[in-house]
Amino acid sequence: MTVIRVALAQLNVTVGDLDGNLAKMTATYEQAAEADCDVVAFTELATTGYPPEDLLLKPGFVADNMASLHKLAARTGHCAAVVGFVDQDRDLFNAAAVCADGQVVDTYRKRLLPNYAVFDEARYFTPGDETDDLELYEIAGVKVGISVCEDIWSPSGPLMVQGAGGAELSININASPYHHGKSVDREQMLATRARDAHSALVYVNQVGGQDELLFDGASVVFDAEGHLLARAAQFVDELLIVDVPMAPVYRQRLLDPRGRVSQRSLPVVVVSGPAADQSPPIDSLIAEPMEPVAELYEALVVGTRDYCVKNGFGDVVIGLSGGIDSTLVACVAVDALGSDHVHGVSMPSRYSSEHSRTDAESLAENLRIDYRTIAIELAFSAYLEMLAPSFEDRQPALTYENLQSRCRGQVLMALSNEFGWMVLTTGNKSEMAVGYFTIYGDSVGGYAVLKDVFKLDVYKLCRFVNERDGRETIPEGVITKPPSAELRPDQRDDQSLPPYDVLDPILDLYVEQDRTAAEIIELGHDADTVRRVTRLVDIAEYKRRQSPPGVRVSTKAFGKDRRMPITSGYRG
Repeated sequence: MTVIRVALAQLNVTVGDLDGNLAKMTATYEQAAEADCDVVAFTELATTGYPPEDLLLKPGFVADNMASLHKLAARTGHCAAVVGFVDQDRDLFNAAAVCADGQVVDTYRKRLLPNYAVFDEARYFTPGDETDDLELYEIAGVKVGISVCEDIWSPSGPLMVQGAGGAELSININASPYHHGKSVDREQMLATRARDAHSALVYVNQVGGQDELLFDGASVVFDAEGHLLARAAQFVDELLIVDVPMAPVYRQRLLDPRGRVSQRSLPVVVVSGPAADQSPPIDSLIAEPMEPVAELYEALVVGTRDYCVKNGFGDVVIGLSGGIDSTLVACVAVDALGSDHVHGVSMPSRYSSEHSRTDAESLAENLRIDYRTIAIELAFSAYLEMLAPSFEDRQPALTYENLQSRCRGQVLMALSNEFGWMVLTTGNKSEMAVGYFTIYGDSVGGYAVLKDVFKLDVYKLCRFVNERDGRETIPEGVITKPPSAELRPDQRDDQSLPPYDVLDPILDLYVEQDRTAAEIIELGHDADTVRRVTRLVDIAEYKRRQSPPGVRVSTKAFGKDRRMPITSGYRG
């Protein structure tokens, strides 16, 4: 039985860092070649990083990307390389180059361009011409089909044509954005594609954070019967090397009624012959998938780390109120950057409770982070005195609550300006959805770690931290006390909002599933509560539009995913 040794280069590349990406790919290629691999597969648009967005409108950027590809190709030898890059003719193409022996042998252009959710590929790229015949590439004596990301999600896409045309192995290169739980559905789909095409399948995925987007890696290899042969770990750089046996599948193809009409041999481009020396076999590695809550937590850590590091911020500062949201953000920040690079600030006012102050202090001690107290009473009192003449005969209660939040925002930004620390905001998705935050106050900052995490999941993640650590890293009182902004005496969140176990399911239906208020009511939710919640979501759009980016972990995040007009008369 023929065996082909494949390397899956699951790399954390950076958008626009052409030299850095090239250096990383070159080192990885050399590692694969030294391991006697027949082919190494890099990820989608690996030369540029994904998504490059409007950098693609710069002709010089596209030209530099082409130069990077040819520099990498010049380093190739017998081990072939499949490299994602931006191809240019009269139009731009999301493409994969097949390189060997110092040159670009051929190019495949992505045919199915996603233009939904976070994707805007139709804005930049032209699809590969479906009227042209697909080609196969003979690598180490094996007929290989190449495709790019979205091409494999369609059951009638290029993979099926390649399989019917004689492909023994399919290599699909990806930059597939993460959302919580996606890897399970993705693997089920990939196993089905391998079985349907009667072709072994290599799926290599980008890893790491890019602005709001996160890529989880979890690259996999399936045999022609859809059995999992290997899996890379989630969220880490890895070169996964797999010996893939090429079992004869001609009988299955001949007996498959779907292939009787379309089955015809595709032209084959010879890339490399069989290796001269046979290396000892390599045992396939199958990394265990992460538990759901651990996966969600690690996604927040990686997204936060990459946003800070890739943008040149070594340290972060967090307003530690003693509440559950700022507590979780501090834990994520420590795991992302290390305790020496996290700074917590308690900013008590006349309404701050003693237990909140002590909870914040205990957390800082447990995490071993820099901690300081900067009371805002002097600034708050000064504002009250300044505004008193204008507010004569009025009782601006909410305005005074927001003033406290804005005093805190000013303190954090002053520390950021002076020391170069990035401010991490602490609001969660539930609060963001209904506008339960102060614009230019607690929304001030560079990155919103919990922007796409509902409040109920914040509690789950805090419990996870303590279970993982085997100790009370997060003080129990933080988890059990009623949530409060503490901006007025005896304030609780449920005085302004429905309880979170009522609110979050409604928000999930309205925001993530795009149900109308009427549809949500039909599902059994209280009519008055639904109308109130959906109205709050609608009128807070202008506030969300001015909030910082944050880690995308759901299928419908505020920002790239959910793009609602600020000015809208529709209430549904």
